[in-house]
Amino acid sequence: MFTYFLYLVAGAFLVISYLKDPKKTKTALKKAWKSFENILPEFLGVLMLVGILLAVLNPEVISKVIGKESGWFGVIISALVGAITLIPGFVAFPTAALMLHEGAGYMQIGAFVSTLMMVGIITMPVEIKYFGKKLTILRNTLAFLFSFFVAFIIGKVMIGL
Repeated sequence: MFTYFLYLVAGAFLVISYLKDPKKTKTALKKAWKSFENILPEFLGVLMLVGILLAVLNPEVISKVIGKESGWFGVIISALVGAITLIPGFVAFPTAALMLHEGAGYMQIGAFVSTLMMVGIITMPVEIKYFGKKLTILRNTLAFLFSFFVAFIIGKVMIGL
């Protein structure tokens, strides 16, 4: 129900924008459509990959590998997968929600999302080019270690709820 409310508010603001300046509104909508077209192939590819993984990895396997019972071993696995995966944030969070629904633990998902957003193994060559090897390795190492702190805090907070 809240989603419909947000759509209604967005639509109302779009109408207000159009009434105020139709030319700018049309330009903004064209830019938004171009952005959508650029993101769509990547988004669909990641969604297909996640769908296939969730079909292959049943909830029992997910629970065993990165479930609550997997403990710090599951956190390490999740952190490593997040560090080497290149998924945009708008896909990462729904993916994390699906994994939680399928039996993953909060600490494990915290480590996964944290490393996914902060550690860039795949993007290291570009980062080295601009920031240098030493700074890149230091930043990624500190971010990786910090993800365990994030996982620990998320685990404590979610257990307390």
